[in-house]
Amino acid sequence: MNASQAEEVKVLRLSLHNCLVGYLVGYQGGRNSLSFAESFKHDSHRPTFSLITHPVFPKAEKLMSEPWSRNQRLHPTLSNLLPEGALRELIVQGLKVHTDQEFQLLSYLGADLPGALVAEPMEPEEVPASVLNAHGKVRAVKFDQDVKANKFSLAGVQMKFSMKERDGRYTLANGDILGDWIVKTPSTRHKDVPLNEYTAMQLAALVGIHIPETKLVELNKLDNLPQINLPGEKLAFAIKRFDREQDTRIHMEDFAQVLVKYPHEKYNSASYEQIGKILYDFSGDGLADTQQFARRLLVNILLANGDAHLKNWSLLYSDQVTPRLSPAYDILNTSVYMDGEKQFALNLGKTKAWYGVSLANFQWWADRSGIPWRAIKPHLDDVMTKARTLWPAAIKDLPMNGEHQRQLKEHWRHLPKDFQIKAD
Repeated sequence: MNASQAEEVKVLRLSLHNCLVGYLVGYQGGRNSLSFAESFKHDSHRPTFSLITHPVFPKAEKLMSEPWSRNQRLHPTLSNLLPEGALRELIVQGLKVHTDQEFQLLSYLGADLPGALVAEPMEPEEVPASVLNAHGKVRAVKFDQDVKANKFSLAGVQMKFSMKERDGRYTLANGDILGDWIVKTPSTRHKDVPLNEYTAMQLAALVGIHIPETKLVELNKLDNLPQINLPGEKLAFAIKRFDREQDTRIHMEDFAQVLVKYPHEKYNSASYEQIGKILYDFSGDGLADTQQFARRLLVNILLANGDAHLKNWSLLYSDQVTPRLSPAYDILNTSVYMDGEKQFALNLGKTKAWYGVSLANFQWWADRSGIPWRAIKPHLDDVMTKARTLWPAAIKDLPMNGEHQRQLKEHWRHLPKDFQIKAD
């Protein structure tokens, strides 16, 4: 087969903190294959690409010894970097590609992904011969002419934007400017979501949940938004990006990536016991992180948040190597938008039912996760003491709308005795 008969491929160079991770090869038919660079595989001090590639993780070397190949969708470690829902539709419409053509999406969004990974399109002459030879009769070709538009990726289904704040105004990030805030615009489907999320996050902080800085921002202070439908509400919710520090990228991954699950599996493929065990066994401070994790599990019950799925828990690699539980995000009262919602997103101690859970379920969770119960229970007690003491007064001064406040207080009254909160 001569060069003109060789199959055409495009190649992305993947790097992390200026360290070569490997090469992602994309075929015309949609097949894609990630091969790790030899220098990365054999570097015991390499930055952590994913927990499953960390030197202390079981079989990490074996996992990297063979290419990670998939069809259409990328390997879950990469697929979970891409947006879902409305933001994904907005991007694929602009690119005129199918929503499952994830190699093309990554090549377009690769300069500003969640975390610190960078995916750069390579010129054909830049691709090492060893990379092409590993894929048989192929030849590298140029990427299509770049589409001139704002480019960033935020995982998740809600319409949200990576924005740069300057002097109280927020500008949509592009390939040259990294956003330092995630701004979530109001929903055309659900009422007062920004007010709901801001209130829930502030209540969570009052009981010891680690959260980034959050704000409510007037819509007229958001510049260069694309043409999207907005309701008649005036405020957006803004949360400081913990994977950015000024112009520096900090690596992170969500637990769908850690557990090698696709976004559509985020509700039904794991349990909170699995997350707890991974945190306890592999975090740089397993005890502190599982104590914080237990606090958040309880807060999700108290705030009627049924959406704490795999993608709403993340590891952060602040030193480029060591995993720690990231600050909390995406905490809100979802039950006011979902008729009859009464469940966790994942199993906790054999149950998903808010109104059937007790301290015994938390003890079962701790035991199955290998975490000493005596180290967990005081943190749950502390959450309840603070919530009962602080929340009834605090919620009156927070912006959650009156009907949502009423429903949340009703939820508190119906919780099991261990977790009830009295409010006027």
